[in-house]
Amino acid sequence: MKPASTDDIRQAFLDFFESKGHTIIPGAPLVPENDPTVLFTTAGMHPLVPYLLGEPHPGGKRIADCQKCIRTQDIDEVGDESHLTMFEMLGNWSLGDYFKEEAIKMSFEFLTEVLEIPKEKLAITCFRGDNDAPKDEEAAEFWMGVGIPEERIGFLPKEDNWWGPAGQTGPCGPDTEMFVWMNEDDPKGNPETHPYGWMEVWNDVFMQYNKQPRSSGNRDDNRSQQQSHNRDSEIAASGEAGDEMKFVPLKQKNVDTGMGLERVAAVMQECGNVYETDCLQSIMDRVKSLADAEGLKHQRIITDHIKAAAFIIADGILPSNVDQGYVLRRLIRRAIRSGRYLKIEHDGTFTPTIADEVIKQYSSVYGNLKEKEKEIRDALSGEELQFGKTLKEGMKQFEKAVEKASTEIDGVTAFHLYDTYGFPLELTKELAGEEGLKVDEKGFKQSFEEHQKLSRAGAEQRFSGGLADQSSETTKLHTATHLLNAALRKVLGDHVYQKGSNITADRLRFDFSHPEKMTKEQIAEVEKLVNEAIEADLPIKYHVTDVEGAKKEGAIGVFDERYGNEVKVYVIGKNDCDKDNAECAVGAQRAVPVQSPFSIEICGGPHVASTSMIGKFKIKKEESSSSGVRRIKAVVEGGTENIEIAEEDK
Repeated sequence: MKPASTDDIRQAFLDFFESKGHTIIPGAPLVPENDPTVLFTTAGMHPLVPYLLGEPHPGGKRIADCQKCIRTQDIDEVGDESHLTMFEMLGNWSLGDYFKEEAIKMSFEFLTEVLEIPKEKLAITCFRGDNDAPKDEEAAEFWMGVGIPEERIGFLPKEDNWWGPAGQTGPCGPDTEMFVWMNEDDPKGNPETHPYGWMEVWNDVFMQYNKQPRSSGNRDDNRSQQQSHNRDSEIAASGEAGDEMKFVPLKQKNVDTGMGLERVAAVMQECGNVYETDCLQSIMDRVKSLADAEGLKHQRIITDHIKAAAFIIADGILPSNVDQGYVLRRLIRRAIRSGRYLKIEHDGTFTPTIADEVIKQYSSVYGNLKEKEKEIRDALSGEELQFGKTLKEGMKQFEKAVEKASTEIDGVTAFHLYDTYGFPLELTKELAGEEGLKVDEKGFKQSFEEHQKLSRAGAEQRFSGGLADQSSETTKLHTATHLLNAALRKVLGDHVYQKGSNITADRLRFDFSHPEKMTKEQIAEVEKLVNEAIEADLPIKYHVTDVEGAKKEGAIGVFDERYGNEVKVYVIGKNDCDKDNAECAVGAQRAVPVQSPFSIEICGGPHVASTSMIGKFKIKKEESSSSGVRRIKAVVEGGTENIEIAEEDK
């Protein structure tokens, strides 16, 4: 029997790829680790970038999962038929194993034999080709080989049939997309010749390139450019991709697929849109039960935004004015404004009631929603009450604007109400209409666009590097965070755990649990311990074990659902010292036994092969990050330019 419910489709996908030799791994948290290029995990491949670049994955070369994702670039489009802020992405990966032909065969088999979608209702698009890479006629041949007729295959440009990188740099390549005919009449052509009627459900990305800054240095490993004479290499090395970036062919060719779970559910449940699928419809019904006015778009906005907010809070983010917290605040407040349009009246606050339904629908799969139920309710309730006060302040500003206006509210003032007090343009127009005034919409739009330009410029300056930037500098800094984590635990105590990490080529930022400001003496001692470990030239290797084995070793890690059956444990320092030899380990005569390694930590890598490669470690700043969480910013100076990468300890 073909799967129909959201839960059944998710499980059927994982079961299918497990039968094809894939290791099923848990999805990663919504907040990326060690990647400053994006605020949230945006795709299934995002947490896997190091492995796509050649770092060995403990699950092997074939893996699959279901990844929760947040994308905010289309936040103002949410409420239409298909846009979602938070969604689930089903994916399977080949890390240097199979490539185009086998990936296409498995995709076709799942669609036609597991989901039982008639072949006649499928269409395909492939990459058209440009100066960066050739037309992907090979993929089209493989599709025809499994039975897709030529007239059902279209070729589209890079904006349609190229995926990645997840941030500004990293693995990327041409993709082939699968579509299902959603109209009641007979299918027509393909998405190139007949763009209407076809809905995309799956995307197979053939990761052949690493997009990187033109000035970045090459290393003689999986991230270096192939010195070959094939057309791909000639094009990628030619510089035709633009002045700032280049596309370097990867030695390890990968497959990365992404299937939107909600979209597939809409197909299988024969819904007109994703909001009518089983899980989302239940949340919509809860919204409708509280509303005293009609408004489909606003019902959808509340459904999507509170769902996204619940997942974000469950992953440890609270509303704030910066970074992920700002996005969360914007989502909650946009939902609250939609509640105003729907005339939702509720004792105290209404958003926690919607979150209750989100938790009910998804906690069987995402257990942290139930575990963090109180935190979710408290954060939503607190933000809703706070926003109520902000709206009151905004009304005071609006009244002042009315006093100054003759016939209309100027655009700058309208944007100020939007940006500072959360008044959408529609609300300002509604209030202005009640006063017999108009709003300068053109001026509002101009102010809005100027604000976006400034934000983009700031982001481009701030978000550099990323998971894909596995340069010598970022690898050294990544290794230094392990030393820092261990040193903090030695100086402050075992209550210290990593709460976040953000690394660029210039510095590291490390968040950790600690209730109070560190003293100057504590900071100096931590810095001293790290530099002693660097000077000791401690060896670094990793081994693969299971979570229980890692716990028994004393490995540091947040042991939650993000880990699969097998994990990589990086050990800094040998574990075979003579207990009586006080000179054999850094930290001798301190809190750590001399026979212990300096650091044992679960991590994906990569790291340098020995600590002396890192260079001089310097803490630049220690400050508060959030309640109960401190933040250290640090740099390293010098060290080895051409580093070696830590290898598996066999």
